[in-house]
Amino acid sequence: MARRPHRQHGTANRPDARNPRFYGRHAVLAALDNPERVKRKLWLTHETKNSIDVPQGLEVQYGDGHDLARLAQTDSPHQGMVLEVEPLESPWLGDILAGAEGSRHPLLVLDQVTDPHNVGAILRSAAAFEAVAIVTQDRHAPNESGALAKAASGTLEIVPWVRVVNLARALDEIAEAGFWRIGLTGGVDLTLDKALGETRPALVLGAEGEGIRPNTAAHCDELAKLPISSAVESLNVSNAAAIALYAAVRRL
Repeated sequence: MARRPHRQHGTANRPDARNPRFYGRHAVLAALDNPERVKRKLWLTHETKNSIDVPQGLEVQYGDGHDLARLAQTDSPHQGMVLEVEPLESPWLGDILAGAEGSRHPLLVLDQVTDPHNVGAILRSAAAFEAVAIVTQDRHAPNESGALAKAASGTLEIVPWVRVVNLARALDEIAEAGFWRIGLTGGVDLTLDKALGETRPALVLGAEGEGIRPNTAAHCDELAKLPISSAVESLNVSNAAAIALYAAVRRL
C-alpha cells in the first residue's frame, strides 16, 4: 500500500496523480464492495449520504453537486458520489492462464488501445460475456481513472486486468497455455466465425486506425475480420470487441 502523503494546508482536496477518483454510482459502489480495493476518501452530497453504506474507518466529506464536480474534474454525471482509491494490483498472467485451464471462454488482448473510454467499455463487454481477462502492455494502456471506471460501469472491479511488459512474449505464453490467438484486422479473407471453430480463443485487437502492430500480428495464429458492410471502413474497437466476444461465447 502506498504511504499516504503528508497533507499541507489547503491541499486536502487536491487530486493525487497516483490515486484516481471514481465517480458515478456504479463505479463507486463497485469499488466500495471490492475487498481488494484500497479506498482513501469518499465525498457525498447530502442527498446521497443516506443511500450508501460507508465502510468503517473511511473518511467521508460532504458537499454540494458543484463541489463534487470539481473533485471529479469532469462534466460527466457524478450522481452525488466521488471516491478516491488506489489502483488495483495487476494479476500475474501465469495465474490467470492456470485458472482458465479447461475453460473455452475467450481471453482479450489489447494492442496499444489507449483511450480510457474504449478500455472501460471493453471491460464492460468482457464482464457481460465472461471473458477470462483482458491483457494489455503496461506502457501503452491507460491508467485507472474516473473516466475509465465510469465507462466500465463497475466491471473494473471484477474483470482481471493483466498488464505485461512485453506483449509478444505474453502472446507466446498465452499460446503455450492452449489458447488460439486470433488477431482482428481488415484486409484478410478469413472471417472470425471461421477462425473461431472449436478453439479456445485469445482475441487480439489493436488501436483504431493503426490496428494491431506487425509484430503483434506475427505472434497470432490467424488473422481474421468481422464481416461488416463495405459502407463502413472499420468499427470502434470497443464495438468490435463486443461483437467478437459474442461470436466466441455463442459457441459454448
